[in-house]
Amino acid sequence: MKLSALSETLIASEIVSLGGEIREKIRQGEKIYNFTVGDFDPNIFPIPKQLEDEIINAYRNHYTNYPAAEGNLDLRESISFFLSQRENLDYAPNEIIVSCGGRPLIYSVFRAIVDKGDKVIYAVPSWNNNHYTHFNEGRHVVIETHVNNNFMPLAEDIAPHIQDASLICLCSPQNPTGTTISKRELEAICDIILEENSRRGNDEKKLFLMYDQMYCQLTYGNTEHYNPVALKPEMKKYTIFIDAISKVFAATGVRVGWAFGPAKIMDKMKSILGHIGAWAPMAEQKATAKFLLQKEDIDMFLKKFKEAIELRLRTIYDEFIRMKKEGFNVDAVAPQAAIYLAIKIDLAGKRTPEGKLLTSQPEVTAYLLHEAKLAVVPFSAFGASKSSPWYRLSVGTCHLNDIPEMAKKLRSSMAQLS
Repeated sequence: MKLSALSETLIASEIVSLGGEIREKIRQGEKIYNFTVGDFDPNIFPIPKQLEDEIINAYRNHYTNYPAAEGNLDLRESISFFLSQRENLDYAPNEIIVSCGGRPLIYSVFRAIVDKGDKVIYAVPSWNNNHYTHFNEGRHVVIETHVNNNFMPLAEDIAPHIQDASLICLCSPQNPTGTTISKRELEAICDIILEENSRRGNDEKKLFLMYDQMYCQLTYGNTEHYNPVALKPEMKKYTIFIDAISKVFAATGVRVGWAFGPAKIMDKMKSILGHIGAWAPMAEQKATAKFLLQKEDIDMFLKKFKEAIELRLRTIYDEFIRMKKEGFNVDAVAPQAAIYLAIKIDLAGKRTPEGKLLTSQPEVTAYLLHEAKLAVVPFSAFGASKSSPWYRLSVGTCHLNDIPEMAKKLRSSMAQLS
């Protein structure tokens, strides 16, 4: 059966494939330490009670019709207030658009800006930029990052590719690494974007920056989140932000996300999303509009939520550093942000007790799942090299008392290798 070139060339999600194998093992009664999903267990991390109450009230008040295509005005006004209070950003309601989470917004950014053959610059590992570039038949300009730069691209990495590019994709805090971009490097990237746009003529397409800051409220310790427009106000003409309640309020299933940027681009994205029908539900919009104004409730929620997430990240990080000191070939990046820990498990070249040689990182991943019962997502699922020994570990479904058990099982499985 012949289908479209797009459908014939789509790359299956490695995370989805891994998830299916994990679910089957759990169904068969195996104990799996599952750190793969970038989601939350509502029994561990419920949404804020105030948001839940507002959603219920909205349905009881029969807010079940279509919302405005660009998002309800009351919600966009609340988002405008939230941005000014939390991020020192000044965006009017007509510069904000609402959708059912971040994915449709990212898709519509690509559709609004990227033509067939246009260069799209993105770093790996990163979430789904490769797929969105493929959807639009763009030219992939891939920058592989490294741990010594927090898995973030440098301006010097981007600069050689910037001529004729249409879009640069940045995400900070980063999925899958849980790391953030430095103020200095973000300023340098903004400078080369501004310089390039100054060079281009008025009749040329400008170079835009998509800045995904879905996890910007979830930073730990001394880590600070920076954004392009606060650092370089001239970037407001060229920056499209992606954000949502999904991660910051453990509300992934509530499906309320927003983008903000130049009004002309927001208007085009509105038209694209209108044809798709990717609107956030009316009741959830009404509830979020009220909740985003409740500063004290939000502060109280975030304090407890962040403490619980950081405790899990820090506890697992400490376990990995102990294993590293014990001589195991593992490592981890200290927790910075989001719900992820970047961990390194480099076992390629080791031999199992049965005599099987682990010749590749995919075989290591399989060994971890089958022997250590540890499920984590390799960075290769986010575009990094297949040989990368780094993994994303997500704590959104993590019970604290599982961590010592997980570490013990991992130690045991690694100690068996020779």
